Amino acid sequence: MSFKAAAGAIAPELQQLRRTLHRIPEIGLLLPRTQAVVLEAIKDLGLEVTTGQNLSSVTAVLRGNGSGGPVVLLRGDMDALPVVEESDEEYVSEHLGAMHACGHDLHTAGLVGAARLLSARRDELSGDVVFMFQPGEEGHDGAAHMIEEGVLEAAGRPVDAAYGLHVMSAMLPTGVFSGRPDRLMAASDGLFVQVEGAGGHGSRPMETLDPIPVAAQMVTALQNLVTRRFDVFDPVVLTVGSFHSGTRRNVIPDDATFEATVRTFSAQARDRMAELAPKLCRDIASANGLVANVQYEREYPATINNPNEYAFVADTVRDIFGEKRYEPLAHPIMGSEDFSRVLNRVPGAYIFLGASKSEDASLAPANHSPRAAFDDAVVADGAALLAELAVRRMNRS
Repeated sequence: MSFKAAAGAIAPELQQLRRTLHRIPEIGLLLPRTQAVVLEAIKDLGLEVTTGQNLSSVTAVLRGNGSGGPVVLLRGDMDALPVVEESDEEYVSEHLGAMHACGHDLHTAGLVGAARLLSARRDELSGDVVFMFQPGEEGHDGAAHMIEEGVLEAAGRPVDAAYGLHVMSAMLPTGVFSGRPDRLMAASDGLFVQVEGAGGHGSRPMETLDPIPVAAQMVTALQNLVTRRFDVFDPVVLTVGSFHSGTRRNVIPDDATFEATVRTFSAQARDRMAELAPKLCRDIASANGLVANVQYEREYPATINNPNEYAFVADTVRDIFGEKRYEPLAHPIMGSEDFSRVLNRVPGAYIFLGASKSEDASLAPANHSPRAAFDDAVVADGAALLAELAVRRMNRS
C-alpha cells in the first residue's frame, strides 16, 4: 500500500488528533498538555523518544534497517498564538486568549501521521528518521533551543536532510502544495525604541520635551529609510506594530515607546538595517533635544531552500499527487520561520500546503487571524508527503 493510501486510511484519526490539539493551544516553549498528547500518540510506535530539558519538545528517532544509513529529519511545530479565537467550530479553543491561528495543530498531527506510516514500514528504511516536535516557533526560537539540545545529532550521527511543511488558511487553494528554491521566507528582526522626554501640561508644551511627535517622526522616517536607502530588488519591510504613550489627552507624557518588525532577505540588507535604523532614531531624538534608547535584536534568519532538495520535494509532490497539486511560488514571502536555523545547518526544504476552508482562498482570513480556519482534511496528505520524502531521500543516497 502506498503512503498516500495508508495515510487516507488513518485520516479520521489524524483529524481527531488535530482537533484535540486545537482545543488545548499553548504558547511559547512550555507546552505540557500538547507534549503529553504527542507522547501518548507515538508511545506504541517503537521510537527512541526524548523530551527537552528546558522546553516541552519531543524528539523521536525511528531506527530503520540500514545501519549507518542516511538520517532524515522531519519537523512539526506545536505552539499556538496569543489570539482570542472567533470560531463556531465545535472544537474551538478551551484556553481563552490562546489559539492555533497558524495551523501548528495540523503540523503536529501530520508529523504523528508520518511517524505512524514510517514505523509500519521500518524494515524497508535504509536509514533513520528523526521526528522533531518543536515548541516555541512563534517568536520563542524553539528550533535554536532544540538544536542546542542536540536534535540534529539525535540519531547518533548528523542529519543528512531535513524537511517541513506549513499549512496556509489563505493564499493557496486547499490541497495545493507550493514552494520555491533558494529564498523562501525572510529574516526577522526586532526594533525597540524608547523616546525619553519631559512631561507636563498639555496646554504648555513649550515647558516640556514632548516625546510623542518625535516618536511619530521616527515612524515616518523609518518608512522613508526603507524606500530611499535600500534597493527595491532586495526587499526590506519595516512595520511598526506597537506604539504606546500617555494616559490623558491633556497630559504630555515623559516617554513614548514603539516596536517594529524588520524583514530582509540578504545579509547585506539585514546588516545595513541593524546599523541605520537605530542611528536614524537616535539622530531624530537628538535633533529635537531628546534621547532615544534603541535596541535592535536579530531574530530568525532567512529561510533558504536548498535548490536540489527543493526540486526533489516538488518532483515528489507531482509524482504522488499529480501536476495540478503543485504550484511554484513566484516570489518569496516576508513571513519568517525558525526552521531556517535547521536549513542553515542541513540541506533541506520547506514547503507550503493550502488548507483554506473557503472556496476562494484569496478572500479567506489569513494565518494569525482570530478567524483563520484550516481544513484538516489535508493532514493525511501532509503526513504522506513527509513519509515519502524520508524514504525517497534515503534511497537517493
